[in-house]
Amino acid sequence: MANVSAIATDLPVARPKYGSMNRDRIWALRWSYFFLVLFAIFFLLPPIYMLITSLKTSAEISAATNPWWVFNPTLDNYKELLTSNSYLTYFRNSAIVSVVVVSITMLISVPAAFALARMKFWGSATLATGVFLTYLIPETLLFIPLFKMFAIFNEWTGIALINRWWVLLILYPTLTVPFCTWIMIGYFASIPKELDEAALIDGATWMQTLTKIFIPVALPGLIAATIFAFTVSWAQFLYPLAFTTSADQLVLPVGIITSLIKGDVFNWGQIMTGALLGAAPPLIIYAFLMDYYIAGLTAGATKG
Repeated sequence: MANVSAIATDLPVARPKYGSMNRDRIWALRWSYFFLVLFAIFFLLPPIYMLITSLKTSAEISAATNPWWVFNPTLDNYKELLTSNSYLTYFRNSAIVSVVVVSITMLISVPAAFALARMKFWGSATLATGVFLTYLIPETLLFIPLFKMFAIFNEWTGIALINRWWVLLILYPTLTVPFCTWIMIGYFASIPKELDEAALIDGATWMQTLTKIFIPVALPGLIAATIFAFTVSWAQFLYPLAFTTSADQLVLPVGIITSLIKGDVFNWGQIMTGALLGAAPPLIIYAFLMDYYIAGLTAGATKG
């Protein structure tokens, strides 16, 4: 026993290298913060520059001074836009279009996603894939055929769809419905099947199962789809640029460009001010609902 004890004491003992682990973790945290700072600088510099420019007069903007400093701050750009009938019209048109498009999108995409995710039928998987693939077609390839279709429709019926703000209520869902349906398919597919099976056994219809069980459970997915539809409707530029021309029919992204840029004269102060005010509604929505948005996108991307 003495020999065994002696041999045991002579053997090297493996000890955890806590110092090395702590150093590795410290360096990992340092690199994480380094890239986080770079990320913040890269994405925050443009809005900060927009804010600085919006507080300057046209004379100070055109002067050869430090562009990152405001020597004579003023709120004249904000006052002029917020009291301008044209800008308020653009804002109103954008708000109406966005709210109505979000409503149309959810009324179509939620039942469609529920049917494709839970009511299995022949070709449902192929149809679900096709719905998402339609979203991948860029609008730059679609607005010319759509413009031609509207022109032919005007010749046949005498109803002018072009240069009407409400035509955007027809166009925007072609962008929002496919993606929102895909998000909701993934979220509905992540819900246990026992829920709808128990509801059907209790005598509930498919519509009752959707409204009373799935929609409350899938609230994060619904919020994510709603935020996406609102963002697309609010920030869309190409379709309103191609299909609306009159000042009273324009929405905010196109109205800012057409009214504040005259020839080669750029009113940068009001352009930056209008862009900041236009970005406020989506920013407020994301600030309060970001957790739901991330949860909904994650479920839609990994389930189904």
